[in-house]
Amino acid sequence: MMQFHWYGLLLLLPLPLLVRWLLPARAGVEQAALKIPFLDDMGEGDSRATAGERRWPLWLAGLAWVCLVLAAARPQWLGEPLELSVSGRDLMLAVDVSGSMQEQDFIIDNRRVDRLTAIKHVAGEFIQRRTGDRLGLILFGTQAYLHVPLTFDRKTVETLLNEAFIGITEDEPQTSIGDAIGLAIKRLENQKADSKVLILLTDGANTAGELSPLKAAELAAEHHLKIYTIGIGADEMLVHSLFGTRKVNPSADLDEKTLSAIAKITGGRYFRARNTTELEQIYAMLDKLEPVEKDKQYFRPISELYCWPLAMALLLAAVLASYRLR
Repeated sequence: MMQFHWYGLLLLLPLPLLVRWLLPARAGVEQAALKIPFLDDMGEGDSRATAGERRWPLWLAGLAWVCLVLAAARPQWLGEPLELSVSGRDLMLAVDVSGSMQEQDFIIDNRRVDRLTAIKHVAGEFIQRRTGDRLGLILFGTQAYLHVPLTFDRKTVETLLNEAFIGITEDEPQTSIGDAIGLAIKRLENQKADSKVLILLTDGANTAGELSPLKAAELAAEHHLKIYTIGIGADEMLVHSLFGTRKVNPSADLDEKTLSAIAKITGGRYFRARNTTELEQIYAMLDKLEPVEKDKQYFRPISELYCWPLAMALLLAAVLASYRLR
């Protein structure tokens, strides 16, 4: 169906007629006349043609005025109602982008990649599956900052996550887990969602920031923010050197004890992702979070139609202008 956004402007349609009726007529101008004896020979056809020529520009101007008023009233076409699937959950992703995330201990398509690339590879599919959730993205290293505010636009969240890079927050390879949680609390505390979830991914320990992770977890619990923590990094990898091949633990700095405590305090869970397969399994488990039931919501797509009467009014005005110039 069609509607006008500003119906009141349609009251302007009779304005030209009111001006014509209410304003006094223009005073006539006396002009010299030429009397000719053969007026009857000239006939009446020319006088009728002259009257017609004077009348059609007036009708054209009236039509242009109607089109202009219709455009100003902002006509819109309302589409069929579409159902929105809304879970009532606000879900934030907090991703570690400190220097340690460049460790290449993950394998994708038979090639070694760094930890941040592995997160992007798996999290992209996870984000696209979160239909009905409002998603946000926090990046943290030495400092934590909001990269994407809460939005239903999953494509934007995925795109901006893929554009993140190691060291985007600071050049120093430090990690501020507590500040990342504090920022998530600040962004979610005033939201009216029925469920608030933070998924925090890191490969180290808290080495920067003003807020300790456990204190931040207590504040999160007070604000009913559930935190799922994921420890990233392999337990062992082979390193080749001049002295031969040796095994090292690239996740020696991972503070699993603190991450487990954060999850326990807030009612979440701690997961350990040593490779891409385990990371995919963790996201599959997170997908099983039960959505909060809410009333169905609908919206009707709106298409603006004002451009058509506006274009017609401009076209008619151009015709009248060219006629007057001629």
